[in-house]
Amino acid sequence: MRRSKNRPYNPASSTKASAVNTSLADLQPYAFQRLEVLFEGVEPNNKYPLIKLYIGEPRHPTPEFICAALTAGLDGLAVYPATLGGENLRRAIATWIEKRYGVPNVDPASQIIPVNGSREALFGIAQAVVDRTRPDPVVVMPNPFYQIYEGAALLAGAQPEYLNTTAESRYALNPGQLSDAVWARTQLAYVCSPGNPTGTVLNLDDWRQLFELSDRHGFVIASDECYSEIYFEEGQAPLGSLQAAHMLGREDFRRLIMFSSLSKRSNSPGLRSGFVAGDASVLKPYYLYRTYQGGAMPPANAAASLAAWRDEKHVIENRRLYREKFDTVLDILGSSVPVERPEAAFYLWLRTPISDTEFARRLYAEYNVSVLPGSFLARTARGANPGQGYVRIALVASTAECVEAAQRIRQFFKGL
Repeated sequence: MRRSKNRPYNPASSTKASAVNTSLADLQPYAFQRLEVLFEGVEPNNKYPLIKLYIGEPRHPTPEFICAALTAGLDGLAVYPATLGGENLRRAIATWIEKRYGVPNVDPASQIIPVNGSREALFGIAQAVVDRTRPDPVVVMPNPFYQIYEGAALLAGAQPEYLNTTAESRYALNPGQLSDAVWARTQLAYVCSPGNPTGTVLNLDDWRQLFELSDRHGFVIASDECYSEIYFEEGQAPLGSLQAAHMLGREDFRRLIMFSSLSKRSNSPGLRSGFVAGDASVLKPYYLYRTYQGGAMPPANAAASLAAWRDEKHVIENRRLYREKFDTVLDILGSSVPVERPEAAFYLWLRTPISDTEFARRLYAEYNVSVLPGSFLARTARGANPGQGYVRIALVASTAECVEAAQRIRQFFKGL
C-alpha cells in the first residue's frame, strides 16, 4: 500500500518501541488544522468582528421540541442501549424514508440501523466492508471530498482512489478516470449527494452508471446524504440513492447503503444522530462491527431523534432560512464574484482569482472573514488538485452575519 507524502507523525521514527497502528501515519492533517497553520502569524483587521464561514456547522437554533424530547428521555440513562436501536425509532425512520423518497417496505429490523451521526457510520462501513485478505483493496471517493472517507479507507487497509469532480463536467463523477484494473480491486465507493463542497446532486443516469459498475465489480456503494434536506424549492427535493434504486427496480438495494443525519436537517449536530439504511446483507456485518465498537445510541438521544424524524415543519422552516440567506448573499455578490447557487446544501464554491490559500489568508487578514481553501478538501490526482483555485463558504451563520460577510467579500474582490 502506498504511503501518503504528508505525514503529521511517523511512529516508526520513535526511538522507543511502542504498539501503534502504523496506518495512523498515513492520515493527513484535517482541513481545519491546516487552516489554523495557514492563519498563524496573521493579525486580522480589528475594524471588523470575526465571521466564521469555514466550517459546515449548522448554527440555527435546535428546535425546542427536540430539546424537550431529549430531557424527557433522560430516564433511559438507567439502561444499556441496544446496538440496533429501538424498534420505535427504526420504524419512524422507515416511515420517513417512505414519505421522503417514495420507497415502501423498507424493513426496520434488517435494513435500518440508527447511528451516532453519519461520521461514525461512514468511517465504520469501511472497516466492515473492506476484505484485507484480497490483494491491494481500493476505496474510491470523489475529489474534493469529506476527509473521513480517506481516513476510513486507510485505516481499513485500503488504497484511496480519487475521482476528480470539476466545473467542466458539472462536478459529476466520471468513473472513466479509473482503469478497469482499479475498479476490479475496488471494494467500496463513497459518493456524496448533495455534494460537499459543490452541492451537486447525482441524477438518475449517474446512479444507473454507478449501479452498473457495482454489479460488474462487486463493490459496495456508500451514499453520504447528510445534506439531502437543504434545498431551495419546496417540492423539488434532491434524488436519493434508495429512491434511485427503487426507480431502477433494485428493490433489495443490493450493495447500497445510504447515510443520513439530523445534524443539518434538524440543526442538531451535537445530538450525534443519524441512520444507515439499505442492503441487509451489508448491514449485517456492519451491525456486528458496531456491536464490538460500542456504538449504541444513548436512549435520550434516541428519544430526541424519534421526535425529530416525525416532524417536517421545522425542516421546512430551516430551508426557508437558508433560502433567504442564499438569495440575499448572491444578490450582494452579484456578477462580479464568480460563484453560482448550488443545487443543494449550504455551501458556496467560489472560484478565486488568486491561489485559494492566499485568498483565504488575505480575506482573513484584511476583512476578518474565515473561509476554507478548496485545495485543503482535495488531493492531487492525475496531475491536478480539483480544489485549487476555489474556497468553500459555509452559509451557516445568521443572515445578518452572512450579509456582512458577503459585503466584505465583494469589497475584497474589488481590491484584487
